[in-house]
Amino acid sequence: MKVYLTLMAIAALVAYVATPAMRHLAFRVGAITAVRARDVHTTPIPRLGGVAIFLGLAVAGVVASAVPFLFPVFEAGREAWAVLGGAAIVCALGMVDDIWDLDWMAKLAGQFLAGVVVASGGVQLVTVPIGGVTIGSSYVSLIATVFVVVIAMNAVNFVDGLDGLAAGMIAIGGMAFFTYTYLLARSASPGDYSSLATIVVALLVGACLGFLPHNVHPARIFMGDSGSMVLGLMLAAAAIIVTGQIDPAVISERESIPAFIPILLPIMVLAVPLVDMTAAVIRRGLRGSSPFSPDKHHLHHLLLRRGHSHRWAVTVLYIWTAVLSFGTVSVVFLSPAGAIAFTAVGVAAAAAITFSPRLARFFSRQWRRLGHALFALQRVTPEGRHPASARHDAAPAAAHGLTGASSVPSAPEEEK
Repeated sequence: MKVYLTLMAIAALVAYVATPAMRHLAFRVGAITAVRARDVHTTPIPRLGGVAIFLGLAVAGVVASAVPFLFPVFEAGREAWAVLGGAAIVCALGMVDDIWDLDWMAKLAGQFLAGVVVASGGVQLVTVPIGGVTIGSSYVSLIATVFVVVIAMNAVNFVDGLDGLAAGMIAIGGMAFFTYTYLLARSASPGDYSSLATIVVALLVGACLGFLPHNVHPARIFMGDSGSMVLGLMLAAAAIIVTGQIDPAVISERESIPAFIPILLPIMVLAVPLVDMTAAVIRRGLRGSSPFSPDKHHLHHLLLRRGHSHRWAVTVLYIWTAVLSFGTVSVVFLSPAGAIAFTAVGVAAAAAITFSPRLARFFSRQWRRLGHALFALQRVTPEGRHPASARHDAAPAAAHGLTGASSVPSAPEEEK
């Protein structure tokens, strides 16, 4: 576990440090998101944050290849490098699009190319961990893999419409995915916990966490297509890798229920983006426009129109992602009835906040009050009194000339 958490921290640190440099580069090359009718932001914002995300992934991936504990992963084949290669392709594609606005057909062709690179490196849908279903044809396996990768990339791209939304959702869902893949590696191969899927998800979560401080509302930089497509590809690759780690001969009877998780968990992590993308494709198809034509009817737009603030619209979608992804993983830790109850409570709470902006505002007020109270406690002097009261008591003493050891201590210098 320490190795994976260290890789996560490296990816986060690199992404965090590289993001300001990418912001400066975006201004230099003109990769700026202008204010359009469908946008929520009111001032032009630089893009290319996705390049920083990819740099975090790449640097941490190279470090992982040098860790003796993970040698079996990198010696077994070229899957790890195929995933990073596919991510590099879509990052470059997104960077070009962020600067010059490529046609949607050109972007789709680049996405298919990245999917082919990933699949050609050995990351393919070969088996489905339900009843031992096997895809007999290598061509069908290749097509299925590319299809899954392209769908995941576009799902994340569709939902990337508010500050911190895509990176936060992938980080939250990725933590649930990371927990599952690590436990699966321990169960499937006792004594050797090295797992490519766990590496991929650890790097993904770390890069998102490193980028988020620069991207939360009000955002100083957007990830752009160079980031959203990389996140979608990495998550899809991890899901495809996991499907090959379930061995029905090894898992116990209790673990046979979680055998569905390799299929369900990626869907739950991407549930909100998938719903948003499906609704957008249907909506645009009914009005006869391109599925990739932009509009202002995404889920986050609907939440804003319902009365949620920018921050709470993002928080609502965070909550749904956490409930669905961790609710799915809870099957590993809880009985089926307990997992259902846990998920049901989470869904009820998420629904209440979603459909009641007033309730969200109430929680927001309580959160601010708690923050103010904690801030006030931090400013209490060592003698147990607030600096304001200390100064109030010290004023009469100073007026009567009471100084020296008998006088009331004044507030520390930094508090004055």
